[in-house]
Amino acid sequence: MTLQGQRYRSWVEIDLDGFRHNWREIQRLVGPGVKVLQAVKADAYGHGAIEISRAAVKNGVYALGVANADEGVQLRVGGIKAPIIILSPSTKAEIDEILKYELIPSVSDMRFAVELSSKLVETGKRIPVHIEVDTGMGRGGAIAGDAIALVKDIFELPNMEVEGIFSHLSVSEAADDPYNARQWRLFSDILTGLEKEGISIPLRHISNSGGLLDFPAFNLDMVRPGIMTYGVYPGPATTTKANLIPVMTFKTTVLILKDFPAGYSIGYGRTYVTERPSRIATIPVGYGDGYGVVLSNRGEALIRGKRAPIVGRISMDMCTVDVTDVPDCEIGDEVVLLGRQGGEYISAGEIAEKAGTISYEILCALGKRAPRVFVDKGKPDAVEPKLRRIFIPGEEKSIARIDGMIRGCLQARTTDPQFADAIYYEMFETLFGRENRQLELRMGFRYDIKILARRARTISEDTGRDGKYFKVTTHIEYIKTLRDTLFIIGCARNNKQLSALFEEEKCEYRWLLNGTDGPFREDDFRVTRVRVDGIDAPIKSARNTERGYEVLCGGNRLEASLNRQVRIEIDIETKHDRKNRMFPVYLAYPTRGLNISFRYEGTGLRNVREVSFFAGRRPYPEVKVDEGRSIVLKIDDDEWVFPNSGVTFVWDL
Repeated sequence: MTLQGQRYRSWVEIDLDGFRHNWREIQRLVGPGVKVLQAVKADAYGHGAIEISRAAVKNGVYALGVANADEGVQLRVGGIKAPIIILSPSTKAEIDEILKYELIPSVSDMRFAVELSSKLVETGKRIPVHIEVDTGMGRGGAIAGDAIALVKDIFELPNMEVEGIFSHLSVSEAADDPYNARQWRLFSDILTGLEKEGISIPLRHISNSGGLLDFPAFNLDMVRPGIMTYGVYPGPATTTKANLIPVMTFKTTVLILKDFPAGYSIGYGRTYVTERPSRIATIPVGYGDGYGVVLSNRGEALIRGKRAPIVGRISMDMCTVDVTDVPDCEIGDEVVLLGRQGGEYISAGEIAEKAGTISYEILCALGKRAPRVFVDKGKPDAVEPKLRRIFIPGEEKSIARIDGMIRGCLQARTTDPQFADAIYYEMFETLFGRENRQLELRMGFRYDIKILARRARTISEDTGRDGKYFKVTTHIEYIKTLRDTLFIIGCARNNKQLSALFEEEKCEYRWLLNGTDGPFREDDFRVTRVRVDGIDAPIKSARNTERGYEVLCGGNRLEASLNRQVRIEIDIETKHDRKNRMFPVYLAYPTRGLNISFRYEGTGLRNVREVSFFAGRRPYPEVKVDEGRSIVLKIDDDEWVFPNSGVTFVWDL
């Protein structure tokens, strides 16, 4: 079994080396004077829009072509900075995203042009546009007879720069069809008419893959190859006009092998009955993966370099292959449904012919729920795939959808769904408490604990209140975004109260003081000083509540620090029961960098040690022990520590 077969049920390999080869062919065919727009709509024809776009940018692409604003936003969110042109007619609903993400819209009518111009004037922005002309496709674009008037009117609108004008060939894969010459003539007449009107448009383009291969004279200023960049010829007659390498391979593995006697039916509807003793392999691919029902009893798979027929009706998630003539077939063997294995090759065109469709649909649909594995310089997984094949806009605020994505990612990382759910619930309870709570991140966490010695007294004499406890001072310090000018520092006597304090959004810091009965006394827990960026935050009140002991701090003097990162310092005096031979410190928020010190000189504590657990890339802190005096733990400021982390200091008396 291959490495990918060990990781995935099925997967799609994208050969970036083949993609680069095809790009070099295009550059050879069009020459240095013609710009190239790479079509990456429909997730780059199923190949992975972000990764293909990045490869195209590295190869010198001028622009990327998408079908709508959402696809353009996906690329921008993925870090693509190249010009992105929406090739389909743009709509009023897309204008805000077009402006926000600096996309280039296509204009087919004056109504949209006026709406766009008004928004541009309102926002003070100026953007390029491309005007589409219908020379015979019959879809988007202005009718050829109205095109010149439309262009002139758009030139009069403020804040729009007409960068391009284009049309689309409908039968370019058929070089001998006279309809291509008719479309070219109409487009040329429009361009000539604009020149007579004194209108110059920098980018004129009409050629898709078929036009690029069959009609070099149509290249003009820019070409828009799509299918050929992915190694598929637009038509049979074009196969001799370029040397292309297929980029996509769809693979899976043999899941089950069974031997059946003659006369045994396979699959739904009993559409296939064995005519001889047969060995049947089950593979985890079905019409839910884009391998259509129409390929039932028609399709073929490659196993150990041999063709084997798909038999029986294709199910949603599985189908069956007759491997009787592949006697060495084993469970775990790699199966190729599209692509090459050994000396055999199944092309998108071959599958399309059996399915009664076109190769474009096969590429877009096949393996649609399978992960993409990108092969670069012969190495699989050389490029990390981005989890954006299904895009959720940045403006989407649905807690349920976001939570569902995170939960699904956790489940994908473990074989035990219940364990994944446990992590999910614990993480969100810890980080947020409630679903509408803002995520808190902290940096430079310092926690300095000092156990103070009292006058010598034997344990048997420790019957008074003072004798039963150590006095402890703690200095807490960290950097975070200040959300409120008034906030609470709380102390709980049990876990129920502590949970209630976590529910309180204004609670800045929480302390658990086990073993305390009844209302808190002042010497149980006392906040001595609070500072925000060096400014004292007044302590306004301290009171017992159902949630424990709450100290209210802050005031108007902190308004200048609101909603920005500040350094918070808290000094606390408390007590620690002498019978309790441990002192815990917990981190309840993601924290970047920490320094925790425990100082106990002169207290009589013996065999003091730390027991720590820190979740993060580097879970083991640097520990410095000064025997009889202190223990200090440190994690560098560039390292994140995640909840629930912490350290417990333990000792003997």
